[in-house]
Amino acid sequence: MRVLITGGAGFIGSHLSEAYLARGDSVFVLDDLSTGSIDNIRHLKTNPRFHYTIESVHHKSVVAELVDQCDVVFHLAAAVGVKLIVDSPVRTIETNVHGTEVVLAQANKKKKKVLIASTSEVYGLSTQVPFRENGNLVMGATTKGRWSYACSKAIDEFLALAYWREKKLPTVVVRLFNTVGPRQTGQYGMVVPTFVKQALLGLPITVYGDGTQSRCFAYVGDVVRALVALMDHPDAVGQVFNIGSNEEVNIKTLAERVKAMTESKSEIVLVPYSEAYEEGFEDMPRRVPDISKVSALVGFRPSLTLDQILAQVIAFFRDEASPSINPENG
Repeated sequence: MRVLITGGAGFIGSHLSEAYLARGDSVFVLDDLSTGSIDNIRHLKTNPRFHYTIESVHHKSVVAELVDQCDVVFHLAAAVGVKLIVDSPVRTIETNVHGTEVVLAQANKKKKKVLIASTSEVYGLSTQVPFRENGNLVMGATTKGRWSYACSKAIDEFLALAYWREKKLPTVVVRLFNTVGPRQTGQYGMVVPTFVKQALLGLPITVYGDGTQSRCFAYVGDVVRALVALMDHPDAVGQVFNIGSNEEVNIKTLAERVKAMTESKSEIVLVPYSEAYEEGFEDMPRRVPDISKVSALVGFRPSLTLDQILAQVIAFFRDEASPSINPENG
């Protein structure tokens, strides 16, 4: 099979590329490196079945050519991370909505199956925990830039499902919940790599808000297996699936676990949201997925506990780090 992955030089995209290459398939990556990195795919470049194009997903003719060459499309390209969303709301909305429009329109010409990566952010301020795919989405006010990302991804979902209903383009939507693992950076506010790097460097571990907000962290290898399985399964078409872990932890406890596992002397510091992001910033108090739907269809089950995931991330940063980060060197 020939697989197109937009955003393929990103954290999840690079792991997905590895999975398909390991299966014997050919992979075509499209990425403008705005949030992805060539370092994520450097080790794949010598594989004759791996191809990459550095270009924006907004470039219709490039997308059209790549779609034409491939059998299926994963659309992962998006503006990601709370910091980027708050700092660059125009880029967030345009990247997410217009990029998805281009991919779906080009895929529709040849009826190539498309999997759209959405996000748990679309549940917004809903209190119906655990979140179910058919539950209500509760968005915050349009005056709060925080919710522009959630709204743009919800539009992506509506558009993908409309293409299936109206034009019979086979589409699948997945809502990803806090995917973590090796190669993820904290550059755009991702909490686990940020905490790990701060702990290894002996810097203050910065917890935004009061630390009582809770999340569920899924291992990237598990998420990738679910993505591949859903792409392979004909009954996934026209549906929405949560993908994540259901092991819930609050962020202050997460910081304490990272500190203990790294044997760090770092202080845990609470930073008000108004200082971290913007005045009036709103966050989701809990974000817990119901994963029974994806489990029933493709047998998805998280394989690693949070501590096992953290151990992998810590080992990755210790291996990648300069000597100054390695505790035994100083």
